[in-house]
Amino acid sequence: MAKKNEVASISRRNFLAATGAATGLGVAAAVAPYPVWSEAREGGLNIHVGPGELDEYYGFWSGGQSGEVRVLGIPSMRELTRIPVFNYCGATGHGLTNETKRILGPDAPLNGDTHHPHPSFTDGTFDGKYLFINDKANTRVARIRLDVMKTDKIVNVPNVQAIHGMRPQKVPYTKYIFCNAEFRMPHPNDGSNMDDNSQYYTMFNAIDAESMEVAFQVIVDGNLDNTEADYSGKYAISTCYNSEEGFTLGETMRNERDWTVIFNIPRIEAAVKAKKFTTLGDSKVPVLDGRKGSKLTMYVPVPKSPHGINSTPDGKYVVANGKLSPTVTVIEWAKVDQWFAGKLKSERDVVVAEPELGLGPLHTAYDGRGNGYTTLFIDSQIAKWNIADAIRSYNGEKVNYIRQKLDVQYQPGHNHTSMGETKEADGKWLMVLCKFSKDRFLPCGPLHAENDQLIDISGDEMKLVHDGPAFAEPHDCEIVRRDIIKTKKIWTRDDPYFADTVAMAKKDGVVLEKDNKIIRDGKKVRVYMTSVAPNFGLNEIRVKKGDEVTVTITNLDQIEDVTHGFTLVNHGIAMEISPQQTSSVTFTADKPGVHWYYCQWFCHALHMEMRGRLFVEA
Repeated sequence: MAKKNEVASISRRNFLAATGAATGLGVAAAVAPYPVWSEAREGGLNIHVGPGELDEYYGFWSGGQSGEVRVLGIPSMRELTRIPVFNYCGATGHGLTNETKRILGPDAPLNGDTHHPHPSFTDGTFDGKYLFINDKANTRVARIRLDVMKTDKIVNVPNVQAIHGMRPQKVPYTKYIFCNAEFRMPHPNDGSNMDDNSQYYTMFNAIDAESMEVAFQVIVDGNLDNTEADYSGKYAISTCYNSEEGFTLGETMRNERDWTVIFNIPRIEAAVKAKKFTTLGDSKVPVLDGRKGSKLTMYVPVPKSPHGINSTPDGKYVVANGKLSPTVTVIEWAKVDQWFAGKLKSERDVVVAEPELGLGPLHTAYDGRGNGYTTLFIDSQIAKWNIADAIRSYNGEKVNYIRQKLDVQYQPGHNHTSMGETKEADGKWLMVLCKFSKDRFLPCGPLHAENDQLIDISGDEMKLVHDGPAFAEPHDCEIVRRDIIKTKKIWTRDDPYFADTVAMAKKDGVVLEKDNKIIRDGKKVRVYMTSVAPNFGLNEIRVKKGDEVTVTITNLDQIEDVTHGFTLVNHGIAMEISPQQTSSVTFTADKPGVHWYYCQWFCHALHMEMRGRLFVEA
């Protein structure tokens, strides 16, 4: 009898070899799925979470082209909620309410391309305070409060295009969010020098995690991809491709090596403090030159088109993943210290291993036991390898550093282990986000679901225990122990999320917790009312055609789960008002007649009766 995965592995590897040779891309055609479930359950972790039981971890998934963040329970893989970020949400009113419009900013596009969700840190581990997420499509970064799981701030990054790789500073706490602008663009980008390649560049960016303002930008050579922070607080490191500085596919593929760029954060901060920077256009953000030869940066040559960059939980190493090379590059942080101190001759002296793992290494995760888990995009596999043995092999010893390879389906991109991006990596679960599902699920037209696969890594062998469909490219995820996240069950009345709305009510002399009144200010009408299941404080609102109407509702219920809503029929207006929350929405009353409003969140046995009328006089 063939060993587990042996038949599938042989048949697929043979097929992929032919496909890769023919296309250069290695995109696998559909092959029959292999049975792993019964074997995976034996002697490993249990994925069953029974009724009334709670998952051990929160999983935070990027929503890809939907512009949102999704929250799952792990190991059950149940979707718990969705957090609207850059998108419009008809359920919560995100993008419609005055509170969320203030967060999104004026004329904000209601689309996004979210890639990398990352929680905030204190002393090298998650602290449960914030989750940060990028928008590659519109060059933005958002912050989500994890106590209420709501987006609370968004910053537009100036002078650059397409924020991609992003990581928080880990030590001593998340002072900065480091993020890469991927695409090179001319400066100034005003149409005057579009064909002058010498004026094209991109920048590494640091955002203040509390103010959510850009602290500084650093010009680099090449195109930035992913980024990572070390465990000392001194460095950030980014992978760079397109060392050729070309514009077409052929132009960007000529060199056999590109590089990682290491940013010396204390030196950059000192340069900013000494005002050794410039600014661009209308932006006041300090811009520093970190191109080759700068004392602020270090360029480490690595094989072709590096992609993922991941620090090990022990704080000793960082691994750059080759993408177009079968290797990953292991860099030792202590040697980076030596290089900046002038004690090493070559940038390559910081490299301590370069193990060959397979075709298309993209990202590496860790179990806290000295092993790395690298996605092999072209091979459709996960390679488990030992870091210490890879270093010994690099130094000339004959040692096999690869522990196991496991087939996944298909073309894995990001992967993450439970708490694996922190010093508390616990080596229980590995989540693999596969780009193609092909024949895994019921077909739903030409747009296929993707495939998230959960792997038990608690033992010596990886065991695939679950897979499930995912919509709209959930590019990346994080796995956070549940005790770290402290969520509110109901809102507190002094919450800053609706502080601006409270301030407006105070100006109007309104006590939100008890008043139900209509204030007329010329063509502006401000409606204040409370809600207690199953009643609105006002059952009638009378305005005139053309009035600008602001409806502000405060939910006085104090029982969790009793969320109310406000939907105005035929007006495209809906918002959520959870217990003790205040929400508001502004619209123009341009349709004469009677228009019903109702609570759209089921709250009471008489929920259907929770409604009122808007009278618009012609």
